Amino acid sequence: MLLDQEPSVLSEQGVRALALDFDGVLAPHAADQPLPEVTDWLRRAVAVFGVERVCILSNRPFGPRVDWFATQFPGLRFVSGVRKKPYPDGLKKTGELASVPLSSILMVDDRLLTGCLSALLAGARPLYIRNPYCSFSSHPAKELFFMLLRRCERLFVRLVP
Repeated sequence: MLLDQEPSVLSEQGVRALALDFDGVLAPHAADQPLPEVTDWLRRAVAVFGVERVCILSNRPFGPRVDWFATQFPGLRFVSGVRKKPYPDGLKKTGELASVPLSSILMVDDRLLTGCLSALLAGARPLYIRNPYCSFSSHPAKELFFMLLRRCERLFVRLVP
């Protein structure tokens, strides 16, 4: 869980920038804003790393989600205009925007074969969120689909030599 990763400790471990997936990591799928406890964590992360070194890599970098961040975290950027994960383009752009080497970026994602693979391909650090935020009452089909997808990914990774 993201909340188990204290930003100051991550900094002590050599992390200089964060690339955060949104769905599952900051909030359940299709939410327009992070959960309140995650918002508190984001405030600590921005205090430690600076707003220019915290980026969101999301499939929905538009609409109410972006508007919320613009008011609550001015200067925090959504990385867009790049090929989607697992291509490393988003992390390369994060490194450019944050002016840090890729090896010092922590990619936080709830998917092994998208965000975590992207981090490995880019030379960044992956942090896999094994228990992502879900809201079966809001989006049961979508949450079930991603739950099954994550389980298939874990099985695939275990079976590959």
